[in-house]
Amino acid sequence: MVNAAQIRHYLEEVSDPEIPVLTIIDLGVVQEIYFTDPTWIIELTPTYSGCPAMQQIEVDLLAKLQEKGIANAQVKHVLSPAWTTDWISEQGRQKLRMYGIAPPVNESDKSTLFAEPPRVACPKCNSMDTRMVSLFGSTACKAQYQCKQCLEPFDYFKCLK
Repeated sequence: MVNAAQIRHYLEEVSDPEIPVLTIIDLGVVQEIYFTDPTWIIELTPTYSGCPAMQQIEVDLLAKLQEKGIANAQVKHVLSPAWTTDWISEQGRQKLRMYGIAPPVNESDKSTLFAEPPRVACPKCNSMDTRMVSLFGSTACKAQYQCKQCLEPFDYFKCLK
């Protein structure tokens, strides 16, 4: 009989469709895994309301469990508490850096539209001499930055709290 820890281990093989270097475990969207006879329930929290990747994550998660011989699984979407970038694992943050995406930094005040953009280290050269090019990057959860030292553009994974 499989247990919740084994299922969590299997889910470490399921990548985020928008940032394939991250697993759904790295991203922190898997909340709970439990058995309610005769079904395994996997609770997922979307990174934000309407995230287009959640449907694909569910398909990939269930396919991975089928591949591992678990046919009695169901995904339950949980909206509260809301997902936060604090839930990204340290390993996930390192993977983002290595992939060329700056991980979220602890922004002091996200309530002000006209506040200074967060200071973000370049994931390529580690310089803090960077600038925001656009608040919107390749996906809604990222902003576009450029390093003033190495001149490389990069995505920044926005901080959500």
